[in-house]
Amino acid sequence: MIWAILAGLAPTLLLLLAMSGMISAAETSMTAASRGRMHQLERDGDRAARRVNRLISNQETMIGAILLSNNVINIFASVVTTQVLGAAFPGWLGAVVATGVMTVLVVIFSEILPKTIAIARADDTARALSIPTSWVVRIFGPLADGAQWIVRQTLKPFGIKLDAGTDVLAAHEEIRGAVEYHHSEGLVETRDRWMLGGVLDLADLDVSEVMVHRRSIVMIDGDLAPREILAEALDCGHTRIPIYRGEPENVVGVLHVKDLLQAMARADGNIDALDVPAMLRTPWFIPETTSLKDQLAAFLKRQNHFALVVDEYGALQGLVTLEDILEEIVGEIEDEHDVVAPGVKPQPDGTVSVEGSVTIRELNRAMNWSLPDDEAVTVAGLLIHECQRIPEVDEIFAFHRHRFRVVERRGNQITLLSVSPPEPEEDWI
Repeated sequence: MIWAILAGLAPTLLLLLAMSGMISAAETSMTAASRGRMHQLERDGDRAARRVNRLISNQETMIGAILLSNNVINIFASVVTTQVLGAAFPGWLGAVVATGVMTVLVVIFSEILPKTIAIARADDTARALSIPTSWVVRIFGPLADGAQWIVRQTLKPFGIKLDAGTDVLAAHEEIRGAVEYHHSEGLVETRDRWMLGGVLDLADLDVSEVMVHRRSIVMIDGDLAPREILAEALDCGHTRIPIYRGEPENVVGVLHVKDLLQAMARADGNIDALDVPAMLRTPWFIPETTSLKDQLAAFLKRQNHFALVVDEYGALQGLVTLEDILEEIVGEIEDEHDVVAPGVKPQPDGTVSVEGSVTIRELNRAMNWSLPDDEAVTVAGLLIHECQRIPEVDEIFAFHRHRFRVVERRGNQITLLSVSPPEPEEDWI
């Protein structure tokens, strides 16, 4: 009797387990498939790869639909098995037997086995299951969206708000985590790690964090004689120089050395006859809250590599160039005219002599450290933020597993520090 019941149950159960296994394999393969290879295959005309890319483009709905359909199938299979075995065994014994049988079958044949295959051959599995997965998303997608809406409404009273475009997998953080992992395994070099991290950080950094501060800007007084302007322009070593009148805050234009040389050629070398105001370019002012990602796009769109940074009141704060942004990705770019500032100098005793104006990101890159740059831009700014005052010379502070000693101070400005390498974490517990 029991064997007859089980024999009648087997085809239905096998079909449901196969469907559950296929959906589990689709979930794993779609998330593990190489997006780069899928895009390349789509460009080559592969229709299956095109379906995979379309599914991955709306990953939240796809995963929700897959999970919902898989749960429906597993629950239905468990209910059918429980009813059939409940008729074969007295009392609660049928439910206990059904629970044990379904647990073993679902875990092994609907979860572990298909997901193992999907991980081993993610790209091929994703392409092979693209059609059934598309139908699953088409059928269960609206229900999954409804479930997501219910989840958001349920979380609202607890102060947790999720907009409809929330990316559950956080692609940027996923990439960053992969880079950090492969770096720790020795598969990604330190320089490549900084470069990849710099690209990911562009959207999180403002121009105020990489700009040349107004106190360090080389500017020329526009009221000077053309000969004096030429001498200062050639002496500063820059190709674009802000020109002001009256006071440095009043920038009236930007002088490009190339325009100056062309004007000299047209004047046959008569420097005193140069009309400097006529060759000035209109200055480009940008707010200090502009992200590096947006500013990089603006530089490329306007074909202008030089911008002046102002605060919310319109006061000049600094300047930023295309080179400044690129240096956040590839590191310091130097040419034959650059003056190499010895901002970071390792000392024989193991400490590092650091100028206060050196940015935390530059120090981290130079020494492969991990000092935080969330609350300050420069090393001096970090020290002032941590001690909540302007420290005196020879004062020593310990934070973030480093020791900072103030070596030089000019007025209220920390100009030189001595920083120790990071100490073992157990010493800071």
